Amino acid sequence: MRMEGRISSLSDDGLGVLHTGSKTLHVPFAYPGDRIMVKSMRRRFGRLIARDFELLEPSPLRAFPRCGHFGKCGGCLWQGLKYKAQLKLKAELFERITGISAQIKGSPKIWGFRNVSNFIVTSNGIGLKEYGNPLGVVNLSECPVFSKRTSEYLSTLRDFLAETGLRPWSPKRKTGDVHYLQIREGKFTGEVMVNLITHVEPSKETSEAFGDYFFFADSLYWSLKTDWRDDPRGEPLHVAGSQFIRERIEDVVYLIHPNSFFQTNSYALELLLRAVENFTDGERVLDLYSGVGTFGVYLAKRGFTVEGVEVNPFAVEMANRNTEINGVNAQFRVGRAEETPIGDYDTVIVDPPRKGLRETAELLVKGGIERVVYVSCNPKAFRLDYKNHLRKAYRIEDAVLVDMFPHTPHVEAVVELVRRR
Repeated sequence: MRMEGRISSLSDDGLGVLHTGSKTLHVPFAYPGDRIMVKSMRRRFGRLIARDFELLEPSPLRAFPRCGHFGKCGGCLWQGLKYKAQLKLKAELFERITGISAQIKGSPKIWGFRNVSNFIVTSNGIGLKEYGNPLGVVNLSECPVFSKRTSEYLSTLRDFLAETGLRPWSPKRKTGDVHYLQIREGKFTGEVMVNLITHVEPSKETSEAFGDYFFFADSLYWSLKTDWRDDPRGEPLHVAGSQFIRERIEDVVYLIHPNSFFQTNSYALELLLRAVENFTDGERVLDLYSGVGTFGVYLAKRGFTVEGVEVNPFAVEMANRNTEINGVNAQFRVGRAEETPIGDYDTVIVDPPRKGLRETAELLVKGGIERVVYVSCNPKAFRLDYKNHLRKAYRIEDAVLVDMFPHTPHVEAVVELVRRR
């Protein structure tokens, strides 16, 4: 069955919406104003989603995509949009979901901005996952949103596999040796970390070959993965070079490890940190879900006294290392955010996981803190936290959006909440 029409709007997750008669179709890689002919479709999670379409008349919002893999790769749903249009649409989607009209700040760089990429290594190809196909892999030759060196990284891996005979992972059979190649780049330091995620321990010969092929890396890890889950996680073994690489954001240095979570856009991170600082008031700051101290160390560098709480012991260790190398007044400890006593703080920073605050929101309501700065990449989670809990004690004073994720529908929000009188 074919359907023809014009894309009228975008869904909350950034797909084009096509209405024809009584049917509503969601179209990946299509934008408002496009007139299209849908050739095939599928039903997923209660929605009709286009599999293939022909562009009959392009929207004036369209731009020529830089990457040759656009339209198949799942990494960049919006690369076919002009960047100014991306920003406008992100602000509109955020307002539609949360009811908040907020200024949006664009990323200083929209190409080569990602500081980490996880390339899946499979018998079907090496690269990134195909949009809408759980088993499909786009065999990459480039990735302009990550690095100019992407082709070098991937060709080096292919040569390494050919020499050692290590087998790529088979998604169907759940067998194989090498599952992911993770590359991290310090955009402001030039340092590179290579982390191979495998299902086999390295032999002396493979370790030596690994070091020989990736001689350009400042830090080299081999991570052992003991489960079949399709994610780039394993127990890291330090093979060569430095234990960490460094990234510098303004005057703050952060140590990066294979198990560290760090914001993926180093260039826009500076804007995000400034937005958090602008909404922070007083002297004493509690940094909940503090991670490796990204916000806390930055604020401490600017004279705030910071205490951080994070459930992951390794992240706490990294946060305290970051505190030490920057010589700032901050302390981080292991703990659950929802069990943290809310003491005599002037501002609480929260950067919760995608599910949101949940129980922690009620803790803040009862705690009496004057100001909360809520950082979120999931507007639906923020909306629920505010509607169900936070609005009982807080009003929304201001909000800023920072585009940490160009060419995708995602955006990072910083919301300033002030206690009601």
